[in-house]
Amino acid sequence: MLLTALCQECFAFQTYLEEFMRRADRLLQIVQLLRRHRGPVTGDAMAEELEVSVRTLYRDIVSLQSTGVPIRGEAGVGYVLDEGYDLPPLMFNSDELEAVMMGLRHVQVRGDEQLIRTASDVIAKIAAVLSPEARDEFIEAPLYAPDVGVEPIPSARIELSDVRKAIRGQNKLRLIYEDAQGEMSERLIWPLSLTFFAQSRMIVAWCELRKDFRAFRTDRVEHMDVLEERYRENRVALRDRWWKMELARRERVAAEKAALRM
Repeated sequence: MLLTALCQECFAFQTYLEEFMRRADRLLQIVQLLRRHRGPVTGDAMAEELEVSVRTLYRDIVSLQSTGVPIRGEAGVGYVLDEGYDLPPLMFNSDELEAVMMGLRHVQVRGDEQLIRTASDVIAKIAAVLSPEARDEFIEAPLYAPDVGVEPIPSARIELSDVRKAIRGQNKLRLIYEDAQGEMSERLIWPLSLTFFAQSRMIVAWCELRKDFRAFRTDRVEHMDVLEERYRENRVALRDRWWKMELARRERVAAEKAALRM
C-alpha cells in the first residue's frame, strides 16, 4: 500500500509539473502574441490562437498583470502590451531557431554587402548566448537559401546603407533616375521600404513629382542625395496605405485575368 501511495503521489506531482510547464509556456506565448501585433488583440482571437478557453485566457492575463507585465485591456477593443517592455533572454525552440537561421541565410545570399556582414554578426551573437545543444542545432539548421540558378542582382550605383538610414530617419531623397525607356528625370521621394527581389532591389516611396507611390530600381539610380529635410507623415502609416493599394491592384489584375479565361 505504501508503494501504491508513493506511485500516486509521483503521478500527481508529475501531472502538476506538466500543467505548470504548459501554463508557463502559455504565459510566454501571450506576451509574444501581443508583441507581434501593433494594435489591440481581442480575447477571442488570442484564445483561438492559443487553443484555450476565453476564461483561461483572462485568468492568464490577470496573472501576468499581477507580476508587473504592462498589459492593458479595454472592453470591446482588446489587449495591448505597452511599448518598452521586454522579457529576459529566453531559449529558442527548434522551429524558432530554424526560422531565424533561414532568414539570415537568405540575407547572406541576397542582401547587400553591409547586410551580409551584419547577418554573420547576428549569427555569432545568437550562437554565443545559446546552450551548447541549441547552438549546434542553430548552426546546423537544415534550411538553406542557395543562389544556384538565380540571376545576379544588378549592381547599384548608390549605397543601400544610406537608403536604409534615410528610411529610418524619414529623410527625403533626391534621385537622378533612369526609367525603363532610358529617360532621365529628377525625383524627390519619401523612402518607405527597401525590397529585395530575386532579380532586383526596389525603393518603395512616395514620389512628389507623380503625387503617388512609386518603386525605383536601385540599379537605375544614377545619383542620390540624402536631404536634411524630413517628411512629416508617419512612414509606417504611409507604407500600410501603399500595401493596401498594392493588394487592391493585385486583386484587380487577378480578376481581369480570370475574366479573360472565361
